[in-house]
Amino acid sequence: MNKILALGHLVINRDSHAAKQLNLLKKALCADEIIPYLGPDLLRLRYEEPPVPHTPQAVAAAFNARAPAPSKIRTNMWSVAQFIEQRRHRRTLQAWMAEIFAGPVAPTVFHAWLATLPLSLIVDTWYDGAMRAALIDTGRTDVVEIQGVTRAHAIGDVWTKTYDLSGTELQPDSAATTVLYTPHGSVKPAANFLIADSDYVEALTEIDIQTPIPRAVKERRTKRGFFFFGCRFDDQMLRTYARQVIKRSSGPHFAAIDSATLTKNERRFLAANAITVIDMPAGEAAAQLVGTGV
Repeated sequence: MNKILALGHLVINRDSHAAKQLNLLKKALCADEIIPYLGPDLLRLRYEEPPVPHTPQAVAAAFNARAPAPSKIRTNMWSVAQFIEQRRHRRTLQAWMAEIFAGPVAPTVFHAWLATLPLSLIVDTWYDGAMRAALIDTGRTDVVEIQGVTRAHAIGDVWTKTYDLSGTELQPDSAATTVLYTPHGSVKPAANFLIADSDYVEALTEIDIQTPIPRAVKERRTKRGFFFFGCRFDDQMLRTYARQVIKRSSGPHFAAIDSATLTKNERRFLAANAITVIDMPAGEAAAQLVGTGV
């Protein structure tokens, strides 16, 4: 890990140097020295056309197929979800999200590999439950999942719920070797979703002082950095949550991503947070990390 601490923020090109840095990242993951932060693009490692939406825009399209939203918000997942909640009630939004993500999503080989590692923390930012499924497949009993939950109808100061891999709800701060943190919720086991603008009103108000971030995440990130994989940061909501999840972690941070596809806002975000970009498509990076095809 010390070899990658000195890199700072830069772009590592697609050459032997990138391969060497991925090899160091692999060793850091195996040693529980860096935290994987997973995004929906990982689904493309297994599926040409994933069985569930793999972008916020695709979720918005699935909503629009059920209830067309005004054109000015039609491609914004959070705004369309808010439109549905206001016009159709929260129960409808909840049911539609559960339908949209009901399709069985098989974990990729990369998910399966991560599930075998004694990682203290894994962050999964999508709703499909693929990382959870990979952990279940290993038969592990030393994992808990902490999910972000909506406060739309919450009683008390509740920001998250904790589950074991069987779906049983646990007490907060239950002991575990690995914490799977799904800050935006997940379809499994209880269809908890942060999705509408209203879900984020209080969270974004409090997140700068870290109130919505679970204590286990705060503790386990302290001496580690983050490895962003399958993630994009082309929306302010995604950038805000990523920034707050990695806050007060020691670093360094890395992202495997095709730099040619980055927007200006993404480049600014990566630079501002000292995230080193390994310029490589996800499939190529995953194959090297796992040591096989994905």
